Amino acid sequence: MWNDWTIVLFFVVDFIIRVIAVIVVPRNRRPTAGMAWLLAIFLIPYVGVLAYLLIGNPKLPRYRRKIQADINEFIRIASENLPQQDLRPNPPPWFSSLVQLNRNLGALPLLGGNRAKLLGDYNRSLAAMVEEVDKAKKHVNVEFYILSCDETTAPFFDALERAVARGVAVRVLLDHVANLRTKGYAKTKRRLDDIGADWHLMLPLQPWRGKFQRPDLRNHRKLLVIDGLVAFMGSQNVIDRSYNKRVNIRRGLQWQELVARVEGPVVGGIQAIFFSDWYSETGELLSGDIDLEDPNVLDGDLDCQVVPSGPGFDGENNLRLFLGLLYAAQKRIVITSPYFVPDESMLYAITTAVHRGVPVDLFVSEIGDQALVYHAQRSYYEALLRAGVRIYLYPAPYILHAKHFTIDDEVAVIGSSNMDMRSFGLNLEVSLMVRGESFVNDMRAVEDEYRLKSRELTLDEWMKQPLRSTVLDNLARLSSALQ
Repeated sequence: MWNDWTIVLFFVVDFIIRVIAVIVVPRNRRPTAGMAWLLAIFLIPYVGVLAYLLIGNPKLPRYRRKIQADINEFIRIASENLPQQDLRPNPPPWFSSLVQLNRNLGALPLLGGNRAKLLGDYNRSLAAMVEEVDKAKKHVNVEFYILSCDETTAPFFDALERAVARGVAVRVLLDHVANLRTKGYAKTKRRLDDIGADWHLMLPLQPWRGKFQRPDLRNHRKLLVIDGLVAFMGSQNVIDRSYNKRVNIRRGLQWQELVARVEGPVVGGIQAIFFSDWYSETGELLSGDIDLEDPNVLDGDLDCQVVPSGPGFDGENNLRLFLGLLYAAQKRIVITSPYFVPDESMLYAITTAVHRGVPVDLFVSEIGDQALVYHAQRSYYEALLRAGVRIYLYPAPYILHAKHFTIDDEVAVIGSSNMDMRSFGLNLEVSLMVRGESFVNDMRAVEDEYRLKSRELTLDEWMKQPLRSTVLDNLARLSSALQ
């Protein structure tokens, strides 16, 4: 009799779980993500429910969302004091509406009078950062998803130490979980202490201190601001090019990055992102102005707008920007993304562009460093190739980690955001939209270099993939929607 009641209880609980899941899971969630979670809960109810309770909420805790709302208002007010410069004339008809979109979602304005230089060499970009840190007079604000003191990055940490010795305020933010998983984390913390830097962890998982959120919500931003005059942002972390992982070293993997060195009024916008993250983690409200007496501040020819995004915002700011640009394009689209796992809206935008007669090139790595993401990405290749997208595979042993894309002749985006569902919904990211032919030409030169080194994947080649690869790709695609 006891066994009979146990079986009845099991089926009752199982039924209740399924009913509650149907009511709760799809609410305010993307349909694909809702279906993936429901599938997990229906097939493996108890494991699925535990996973949902742990990582099912795609937003930051309520108190952090409140902080983000306060920050957005602060940024909106502070941005009114950023130095204004005449914007470039004759923008594309669609451009002003996208600027307004970014302003409404991310609170930062489009600013003219900027200059930007692209740095695609890994060691040279680190050297350029060191050079600017050594020039710092007031403050150095450092924020990287991964910040690791190793043989490659030691000069950067040495430059921070020299800055502190000169009396420069050195503030450092680094993501907790990403660095916890990185070799040399304890050494890096000791080095920051020895330097005398004021450093803090981003999105720390420290429940004993009341600091806890969904464990896979991460701050993926990468930026460096010196004196409010010069900023670096892009895809590159401060770590050896192999990421110091034994498996990467064994495979000979090397990361290929792209960083923008920026000067002008928009540096104030990039610094505002650092200020917002600093406030989120420390409760300290910083302020800083661009030195208007510096003759180099307002003489650039680029219009730039900073676009922050992440689970603290109501909307997916980066995804909305990318979709707007994809639908606006009239001549050409070139996308570079190391982890390309689009949601349905982005897949439709890209394939629709091709059907509208707009050529689309996609640069991805031939090999992957994260198996699940790599296979999820591959599951989209057939649909893209059939639509007419040209896919270029950047050769091994390099991981093309750069994140940027160009639209037509005068608009480009560079930043920390991948074109995947994690970057759209779970990571804190920062993107820079740039209008200016000179910058786009420089970006096209980078893309042309990728094209020379890469090989084009054809539909005929892809259709020869073995069945086991297709099954693995599709399973990975299902798991990628669990947000």
